[in-house]
Amino acid sequence: MKYFLVLLLGLIAGGVLVFFIFVGAPRAGSLPGTPVRPPDQGGDPPGTAVITLDEKFFDSVLATIFRDMNAPSFPLQLSPVRMESDAPPRAPEFRTAVFQGDCASAVTLVPEGSNVKTSVKLGDGKIVAPLAFSGSYNAPFFGCMRFKGWAQASITLSFDQAKQTVYGRINVEGVTLDNTASGVGDVVTLLVQRTINERVNPLELLQSHQLMLALPVKASNSTLKAQVKDVREEVQNGKLSLHITYDFTGQKQ
Repeated sequence: MKYFLVLLLGLIAGGVLVFFIFVGAPRAGSLPGTPVRPPDQGGDPPGTAVITLDEKFFDSVLATIFRDMNAPSFPLQLSPVRMESDAPPRAPEFRTAVFQGDCASAVTLVPEGSNVKTSVKLGDGKIVAPLAFSGSYNAPFFGCMRFKGWAQASITLSFDQAKQTVYGRINVEGVTLDNTASGVGDVVTLLVQRTINERVNPLELLQSHQLMLALPVKASNSTLKAQVKDVREEVQNGKLSLHITYDFTGQKQ
């Protein structure tokens, strides 16, 4: 029995090593466009609008998602490392958990768990998001293993001027599981981290129809149009301020 346990632990450790070698360390991919930077110290240029969102706003958004919509759920599966390319970003895959044989290999975000509340925290120039989750995994040698825990994630923004879109990227930096066996817990940790990083991103936070302006001016029989040429972010004291600079043009009817 002793030798069997040693062999089993060796297989698990070997599986983790193979996971790292052939699948790669879990991380979020790059975003299209240009990373959003803080505002210049000299102040905003003319034609800049400032939109400020606080933590209570994000709390309300998350509460509505968990109350009125299906909780975001993602299948746990190994996938090959994607090389960086110019291919257009795909939309995040949010699915309702489907249990196969009463044990779906999936992770589902939950509003609260493991003494952590799923939320967005704003301060010190950073956007961070603790994410509570639960799920199950059909583990080799162990069968169905149910787990729960939380992930510490950061969020970065980018702006694609050609598409007039502000993107967000969630990068899970660490995962903490509750009462999970050593070895198997390491595999689940990697699966959860990689799954969230790959299947959530990229997020289209502000699309072109939300940013571009077209205001008719009846007195001059023309239309005032505006496209965004730059976006900056300021994160402090529980607030996210987006400094959106427009390029205005007039079009006669």
